Amino acid sequence: MKLLHFGLLERLHPAAILGLIAVSIAIPALQTTYGQTAVLSESTETKGPRAVQIEDMFKYTRYAEPQLSPDGKSVVYQATRFSDPAKNAKSTNLYRVSLEDGSTHQVTASAKSDTHARFSPDSKRLLFESTRDGSSQLYILDSSMLGEARQVTRISTGASTGIWSPDGKRIAFVSTIRPEFSALPFAESDSKNKQADDHAASSPVKAKIFTRLFYRHWDSYVEDKRQHLFVINADGSDCRDVTPGDRDAYPTSMTFSAGDDFCFSPDGRYLIITAVPIHGESWTTNYDICRIDISNPTSSWETLTKGNAAADCNPKFSPSGKRMAYKAQVRAGYEADKWNLMVVECKPDGSWTAEPKLWTADIDRSVGEYSWLSDESIAFVAEQSGATALFTADGKDQPKQVALRFGDELGGPMRAGQITAMHTAADRVVFSRATINGPAELYVGNKSELATNSLRKITQGNDALAADLVRTAPESVSVDVEGEQSMQMWILKPPGFDASKKWPVAYLIHGGPQGAWEDGWSFRWNPQLWAAQGYVVVLPNPRGSTGFGQKFCDEISGDWGGKCYRDLVAGLAAVKKLPYVDPQRIGSAGASFGGYMQDWFAVNEIAKDLRCLISHCSVYNFESMWGTTDELWFDEFEHGGLPWEIPGKYREFSPHTLAGSLGKYKTPMLVIHNDLDFRCPIGQGHELFQALQRQGVPSRFVNFPDEGHWVSKSANSIAWHNEVFAWLKKYCPPGGL
Repeated sequence: MKLLHFGLLERLHPAAILGLIAVSIAIPALQTTYGQTAVLSESTETKGPRAVQIEDMFKYTRYAEPQLSPDGKSVVYQATRFSDPAKNAKSTNLYRVSLEDGSTHQVTASAKSDTHARFSPDSKRLLFESTRDGSSQLYILDSSMLGEARQVTRISTGASTGIWSPDGKRIAFVSTIRPEFSALPFAESDSKNKQADDHAASSPVKAKIFTRLFYRHWDSYVEDKRQHLFVINADGSDCRDVTPGDRDAYPTSMTFSAGDDFCFSPDGRYLIITAVPIHGESWTTNYDICRIDISNPTSSWETLTKGNAAADCNPKFSPSGKRMAYKAQVRAGYEADKWNLMVVECKPDGSWTAEPKLWTADIDRSVGEYSWLSDESIAFVAEQSGATALFTADGKDQPKQVALRFGDELGGPMRAGQITAMHTAADRVVFSRATINGPAELYVGNKSELATNSLRKITQGNDALAADLVRTAPESVSVDVEGEQSMQMWILKPPGFDASKKWPVAYLIHGGPQGAWEDGWSFRWNPQLWAAQGYVVVLPNPRGSTGFGQKFCDEISGDWGGKCYRDLVAGLAAVKKLPYVDPQRIGSAGASFGGYMQDWFAVNEIAKDLRCLISHCSVYNFESMWGTTDELWFDEFEHGGLPWEIPGKYREFSPHTLAGSLGKYKTPMLVIHNDLDFRCPIGQGHELFQALQRQGVPSRFVNFPDEGHWVSKSANSIAWHNEVFAWLKKYCPPGGL
C-alpha cells in the first residue's frame, strides 16, 4: 500500500466492484452504480450470529508478503497473530505452502518477528529478517526449511530488507548508520557505531543535535544518520558498506518506496538503487535510479535518470535481465503526480543501451505495484473508481485490464477487492487480496490463465472467525457535484438493518488528501466495525481522491476548503435525503486530511448538519504546520510556495483563521493527537483544543504520548476505538428508530 502524504497508513483500497448493489436509490443526485454483473454471489448480509466487535480486529490473522519460489513450486508468507492485545503481545512467523500437493507447514516459530522472506535463486534457501535475538538481523534456512535458522548478519545497527544476488552467493541489505564512520573497514565502522549508540543510550544528557533536514521523520528522530546498503557473503563473511558517504541509498519517504527498492544487476557486479536526493531531502521529490559498483564502493554513483527532475523509483529487471522497469513521475515536487511505468533496454551490468520508453501513456491511472510476467509483459495494479484493478502492459498496445475471477464468498467473480503484494515466478503469480468484507488473504494462479481460471486461496486461518461474523456488503453510489463531475461513495448499512426505520450516519472522510476509500480492509478505520455500532457508514471520495483520473486528483491542490469541501457538502445533502437516514443523527470523523476536514467542517455552514465531529491527527493551522512538519515538499506544492512568499495561500483555507466560528456553531468535537506524530505535529491538536475550550465548545482531547500519526499498539488501539465510539454514541445515539 502506497501512503500519500497526510494519508492513513491503512486506508482502504477499493477494488473493481462490478455488481454490488441490490437496491436502487430513487434520488436524482444520487444514483446507484452498477457494473457488468447485476447479481451478487452473496446476499446483502452474509449470515453470521453476531456483529463485528473491537476485539475481533485482533483475532484475525494478518497475512502479508507472499513470495513464490523461483521454480514456482511453493509460496512463503508471513502471518501475524496477537496473543494478548491488552499487553501489545504479538508475533510474526513464516509459513510455506506447497503448490504441488497443497500442504502448508510453519517455517519459523519465533515469539518475536520473522518477516521479509526471500527465496534464493535456486529455491533451496530462504532468507528472512528477525528480531528473535534483539535487533533486526538476517537469517537463512537451508534445504527443507524445517531446521534451525543460521544467523548471517551481526551488525550493531541492524539489518533489514535483504535480497539475494543472481548467483545466490551474496546478500544485499539496508542498515541505518552514522555516515562519518562509513568509509572505515566494516569491523571498525560497526564498532564506532555501537559505541556511539551505547553512549547515547547511557548518557544522562539526552540532547539531540541537528545540522540539516530531515532530522525527524513520521514518528522517529533521524538525526544525522543515513540509510546505507551493505553486501555480505551468504556464509556471513566479508560484510561491507557499499554506499559510504553522507547520502541515503534507500528511500527515506514511503511515498517513493515500493518494497525492495534496489536490486542486483544481472551480472551481480552492481546494485541498482532508488537514491534519495543529495541535497534538500525534505523539500524535493527528485529521487533517482542510480547504479553502484559493488567492487569499488568509493566510486561515484552513476545517475541513470538524471534527465528527470521528478521522482524515479522501484527498479526491477525482466526475467532475462535484458530490460529494466521502473516507476516515474513528471512533475517535480508533486508526490501525487501520476506514476508511469518506464522500460529500458539494458546490458548485463545494468547500464542502459537505449532511452527509456513509457509503457502507460494511454491510461489515466497511476501505476501501483508491478511485476514482470515475461520479458515482453508486465502486470501492475492501479486504483480505479473506488477499486483496485489489475492491468497488463507490453509497450505496444494500450494497457489491458484483467478481469480477475475469484469465485468465492466475498462478492462474486468480478469483485477484485484491494490487491497488493503481487509477486511472479515461473508461470505463477501470487498476491494479497482484501475487501471491505474481510482482511487480506493470499491467492495464487497461473500467469497465462489469470483472466480465465479461478484463483486459488491458500490461506484459511480466518475462515472460522469470518463465518461467525455478520458482514454487510458495501453499496457504491454516485453523487452529482460541480464541474459536471460525479463523486463516488461507499455506503455500508449496519447488521440487522431495517429500511422502515431511521438510522444515524457516520460520515467518514479519508486522508491524503490524494487518497481514497476503497473496497479493502483496515484494522484502523474499519467500516464494518463502525457499521456494527449501529450506524449507516458513508465513505465519500471527493475531489483529490485517487483512482478517478489525474485531473480529479489534482483538483485538491491549493483548494482544500474549496471544491473538495463542496463535494462533501453535496454528498451529505444526498445522504440526508435517503429514506432510511435520520438527519438529526449525523456525525463525522476523519484522520490526517480527514481530520483537517473535520476542523474545516467545524467553522463552516455544514456544522449545522453535524451533531459531533472526531478529528484525529489533523491539520488546523497551515502556517504553523509548515514550520513543524517533516516533508516540506508537500506543503510547498499544495500552497504554491513558501509561507513568507505567499502568506495569503497559507491562510485561505486554514481553519485557524475562522476560529471564532467554532464558538458560533459549537459542534462537539473529539480531538485526538499524538506526541510522536511528526507529519501533523502535536501542536496542531493543542491549537485546535485551546480554541475549542476558550469558546466553550464541548470538546475532549485524547493524547497518546507513545504513538505517531497512527495508533499502532494494540492496547492503544482498543482505547482509541472505545473513545471514538463513546463520543459518537453520546451525540448520535446508534440504532434504527
